[in-house]
Amino acid sequence: MEVENPLPELYAMEDQYRRIVEEVAAYVAERGRLEKEKYNELYRRFRERYPLPAQLIQQATNQGVEIGKSFLALKRNGRVHKPHPEVRRVSIRFAKDSWSYKKAISTAAPVRLALSLPGGRREIWIRPHRRFWLYWWKVLRKEAEFASTLILKRRRDRRYAVFVFDVAPERKPPAEVVAFDVNENWVAVGRVSLWRLWTESPAGIGST
Repeated sequence: MEVENPLPELYAMEDQYRRIVEEVAAYVAERGRLEKEKYNELYRRFRERYPLPAQLIQQATNQGVEIGKSFLALKRNGRVHKPHPEVRRVSIRFAKDSWSYKKAISTAAPVRLALSLPGGRREIWIRPHRRFWLYWWKVLRKEAEFASTLILKRRRDRRYAVFVFDVAPERKPPAEVVAFDVNENWVAVGRVSLWRLWTESPAGIGST
């Protein structure tokens, strides 16, 4: 869903977020992992260097670890030959409690997101896609729920908000059953279509 009139803070924050991801990814690509002591050291340094909320620094660090490990896996398989990963673009992740959603169901017009940005909580407007309303209906019917993470992406100088839904698996009645007929010297196995039984029976399955 596109973000309308992105705040200037998003542009500046995106570059700072990317630098954190890039530095952590390069470290993991060189060392193979990010030790707890190093994690704490980098966290303190990033907090001093960048005016980002603590949660965003943690998310950027975790994203850098993922990219570094992915780079190492590709390098082992011979799919990359660069000395370190290049991070040109990032997706900013807002975890639980660092964003909130303002009554999406009350209107089909653009709605608001409240984000934790440098300087405090700020609101941005988004225009939900029709596919969003499909999943939102599932949320209302308790067939899905919001995941805790919101993602902001940039494509061709446009910003998009990406919601993640945890959707319950759809349960359908079985279309077929397997029948066994066991006798003394042989076993017969057959597949029975429940749909055919239902349509061919005058009163449906179970009629007498």
